[in-house]
Amino acid sequence: MRYNLMNMYIKQIKLLIAILTFVLLNGCLQSNIFEKNIAIPSHKWKASFKPLYEFEIKDTVSSYTMYLTMRHTDAYPYSNIWLNVKTTNPSESEYQSVKIEIPLAQPDGKWLGRGMNEIWEHRMPMSRDGKPMHFSKKGVYKIQLEQIMRADPLLEVMSIGIRLEKNQN
Repeated sequence: MRYNLMNMYIKQIKLLIAILTFVLLNGCLQSNIFEKNIAIPSHKWKASFKPLYEFEIKDTVSSYTMYLTMRHTDAYPYSNIWLNVKTTNPSESEYQSVKIEIPLAQPDGKWLGRGMNEIWEHRMPMSRDGKPMHFSKKGVYKIQLEQIMRADPLLEVMSIGIRLEKNQN
């Protein structure tokens, strides 16, 4: 009886070690996603507040899709957002600037994102033509977002972020 109990105990420990090893190894694998969201102070995005995102590109062969992530309350007064997106490459110090419009609602006013109670979350592609992006240089890229809406501060914006996904080729 003791032998069977001890044998069962050893099997349980081996199973626990196998599960922990799997979890730890899985956690060490490099993710194909970069995502960073920055909270907007008091849900009032002032034009002077320009969140900065930095990410490293190691694979210049693969393509990527970049998204704007935004959380706002149901009281957000617009159906879109205009942004000045400033970027730098690893070997450059000056920002290149592009103005983009991101739609957040349908023409009938229905939000395009996912909602829970009075909070809405959007993940909208930032590419103009919908095509994947390619990064030509390895290194650290920087992206700065500036809201360029007529309202300053832009009310009811809770957070703003960037999500970069490596496409499966």
